[in-house]
Amino acid sequence: MYLNLVQLAESFGVSEKVVEGWIREEGLPHTPERRVLLFDRAQVAQWAATRGLATKAGFLAAASPSLSAALRLAPLLRSGGIFRQVVAPDVREIFVRVASGMHGATPPVRELLGQRLRAEGGVTYAPVGGGFALPHPATRITLGRESGTLALILVPAGLALTEPRVDEVVVTRLLFFIAPSPRAHLDMVGRLSRLIAGGVLRASLERGAGDEEILQVVAAADAAVAEGKRPEGRA
Repeated sequence: MYLNLVQLAESFGVSEKVVEGWIREEGLPHTPERRVLLFDRAQVAQWAATRGLATKAGFLAAASPSLSAALRLAPLLRSGGIFRQVVAPDVREIFVRVASGMHGATPPVRELLGQRLRAEGGVTYAPVGGGFALPHPATRITLGRESGTLALILVPAGLALTEPRVDEVVVTRLLFFIAPSPRAHLDMVGRLSRLIAGGVLRASLERGAGDEEILQVVAAADAAVAEGKRPEGRA
């Protein structure tokens, strides 16, 4: 879903000039279309979550407790997997592999996803800073409540991305996800961004934590959301 400049400014409760300043100075994602600026809601959600702005806009507000609690990240990560010592040329095929093993999706849907992920521009990498990015299919899909997946992909040598960088840290940690619905997509962007910003996941990776410890960190974040605690993963 796309918003225009006026709609986005109203959503944040700021003037249009402030939004234009965010574009120039803060790298707010946007798409020029026939002299009109359009903003992809999911990209703006990811951008806002990394800057503590998400709760200031109605369409970016945190999901209801029932939805957040229902969408548990740890089972999705256990299903999608953790991949270590990956080299950059293999990343795209890992995306396809994760999508192909996704529960709750029919074989034709998984095949279609694989085709889209391999296509030029089929993946939005969404760097969020600190060496992390949140890659996901560039087009939104509806899979059903019981579907979706999440994978942690570690690329020690780093990735050269064409998308604007948030900071000077090379992206080496990917949290690739496929959400079960467009609404769940926004929830996952916010959840994953908060999990990264909290520091516990980053600290676990920096000290070389094993797969089970990482899964426990994510499970603890799920439990905190279920209990109505925020932010997630705070050290």
